[in-house]
Amino acid sequence: MTPTDTAPAAAVRDIVLDADGIPLSGLIALPAAPPRATVVAVHGGGMRAGYFHGRSHCGQSLLTLAAGLGYAVLAVDRPGYGLSEPNFPQGATLSEQSHVLHAALAAYAREHDTGGGIFLMAHSYGGKLALHAAADPRGAAFLGLDISGISHRYAVDPARIEDFHGVKTWPLHWGRLGLYPPGTFSAAKPLVTPMPPREAQEASRWAQAFPDLAARVRVPVRFTFAEHEGWWQHDEETIASMRAHLAAPRVVFDRQPHAGHNISLGWAARTYHLRALAFAEECLLARDVAPGTPAPARTPGPGVLTGAAGTPSQR
Repeated sequence: MTPTDTAPAAAVRDIVLDADGIPLSGLIALPAAPPRATVVAVHGGGMRAGYFHGRSHCGQSLLTLAAGLGYAVLAVDRPGYGLSEPNFPQGATLSEQSHVLHAALAAYAREHDTGGGIFLMAHSYGGKLALHAAADPRGAAFLGLDISGISHRYAVDPARIEDFHGVKTWPLHWGRLGLYPPGTFSAAKPLVTPMPPREAQEASRWAQAFPDLAARVRVPVRFTFAEHEGWWQHDEETIASMRAHLAAPRVVFDRQPHAGHNISLGWAARTYHLRALAFAEECLLARDVAPGTPAPARTPGPGVLTGAAGTPSQR
């Protein structure tokens, strides 16, 4: 067994972040040692932060998995959801949500060790917020973004959907029943909430908003599409169009087999989360070895060959 097989799962608890007087509710899990980095998870439309803490199957929760791998993990209720709902009774625009999120993360960083920085992990409508936050000048400090369940082209017309959580939209959210562990849908009931009106109204303008946002993203970004994604187009031409708009230094597109739109609640959750955290590791590595970054002093250990001057050389 590896150490992570026997180590107890990280405790997940409620947290309230202060965004200049606006409370953002959410969940937090901390590693046993100082964090490698901080993963901030942002849920989709009509959901809550608990989307990233699925417990219908062992290993499904992003929070316990990432904390066990050395990350601090914050899953936040987006502005307009949870405790911030009274501040935004009709919901908040994506620009407003971005401002509130940045304020909350700045306050958190003043009081907590964020490790190597903040890495945004977002799903569906939360991916729109992640791109808004990254396009903000303050977003240049993020390690990177990992976004699932969104492109810039809907596969359906959102303006014609009257009931976001209705019978007709159920297959768009979930896909096939067999993609999810037993008990998933009953456990997800407390997470499901109406989409705020202002958020729903803004949904139809996403295709027009994406190019400008994409041109202002200056950190690595990875997009994942579920095999059975129903809300969004994700054919090769759509992906090529997204890539053409994105100014990020690195752009990765991936597909997750055996998954529906709500990847993090399905059987594929652990696989997807591990892939996302591997991308976070790559972003940490890229920052560590970036030109001009001082290399940490290291003493050669067993198995490291040294040349005449004492510098490491390759085998």
